[in-house]
Amino acid sequence: MSHPSGEKFTGTEQYIVSDALARAVDVARTISRPLLVKGEPGTGKTLLAVNVAKFLGLELIRWQVKSTTKAIDGLYTYDTVKRLHDSRFGEGDVGDIRKYISMGPMGRAFASEQRSVVLIDEIDKADPEFPNDLLHELDMMNFTVEETGDEVACPPDRRPVVIITSNNEKELPDAFLRRCVFHWIEFPDRDLMSRIVRVHHPEIEEELLASALSAFYGLRKVEGLRKPPSTSELIDWVAALKHSGMSPEKLLGAKLPFMGVLLKKEQDMELAQSGGGRGRGY
Repeated sequence: MSHPSGEKFTGTEQYIVSDALARAVDVARTISRPLLVKGEPGTGKTLLAVNVAKFLGLELIRWQVKSTTKAIDGLYTYDTVKRLHDSRFGEGDVGDIRKYISMGPMGRAFASEQRSVVLIDEIDKADPEFPNDLLHELDMMNFTVEETGDEVACPPDRRPVVIITSNNEKELPDAFLRRCVFHWIEFPDRDLMSRIVRVHHPEIEEELLASALSAFYGLRKVEGLRKPPSTSELIDWVAALKHSGMSPEKLLGAKLPFMGVLLKKEQDMELAQSGGGRGRGY
């Protein structure tokens, strides 16, 4: 079920949000600024955009940033190779450059007849100048195709909701940060995590859930873990526990079952198995 564009964001049936995150989404929508979200892996940064689009009933346009991504890629691409090929082999009218222009994710959002949600995912993977190269487009919501002189402009009433994620691998430029609403997604506390797990495992027994959460948070407290288990790994772990018929009492024993679902680095496995977490709740 979608909601009117003016309704406050409350999450969806499949995506539980904290009050602080819901407010950040609404503030960004109200002042028409991109929402920049950071947080440790597994806190639902990417899923936020998916569920904001679902909540508002809008198309989600995803731009997955890589180390080689350039800002222009998000606006449009000019296929010079295809044009050269057509020129050599006489296929089509090579004089019509527009045939070789394709809109990128931001370009499609600007040109669309309908409002959309744009996800710029993992912006910190790109070159440090990448965010600055988008400043004008994010501010003005328009750009010019240099090869044709065509302007692609987004009317104010169709301005997309822009959600940008970062894993904090690189510092983002101050000029870029000034144009964003920023929110750090806190790792869910036990009460919120209980609600999240129940969304994915609605039939889980109360005793098993309580034991699983105790073990999970105890494991996260182990000093020296390079990659503490995340929400998504907890959800997978609970699925494994249910499938195996694990009892709550056995779960709180000296050694956690299915450790490979929770921990993904050899050093972390060795640390946990050596007893680094004893006396910390699991």
